[in-house]
Amino acid sequence: MVSPAFAGTFDVTDGCASDEISEVSRLYVDERLVTTFRLDPRHAEHTVSIETASGRINHSYALCGEITIRLPSGKTETHEVSGEGVLHAPDGHHLVALGANNFTEFYLDDPDDPDVVEHHPGRSSLCAAPTS
Repeated sequence: MVSPAFAGTFDVTDGCASDEISEVSRLYVDERLVTTFRLDPRHAEHTVSIETASGRINHSYALCGEITIRLPSGKTETHEVSGEGVLHAPDGHHLVALGANNFTEFYLDDPDDPDVVEHHPGRSSLCAAPTS
């Protein structure tokens, strides 16, 4: 089996929000699962280095997962989160996974260069509903 040649790398950090109890999220790049983040209060942040395939400058991405939060009432609530977009020449950049709008949006961002990530609003078609 021949493995693809890699052109470069970029980093992605995912971290728990203050009200999160746990998070399991998957990052796909060019429709290929590249990492799974598993976060909880003892492991509140994780950074991974992603290799990009040679011959491409732009890469599609999707974030899929489940986030469990504690409500002010003390009850817990689990949200299915997903999002997608395009990474424009991400090599050498540091991206962060972010949730917004009461965990209805989940996307990547580069706080130092907003042109690197193009976020497409709405859910990712690559993310299947979780099954139990």
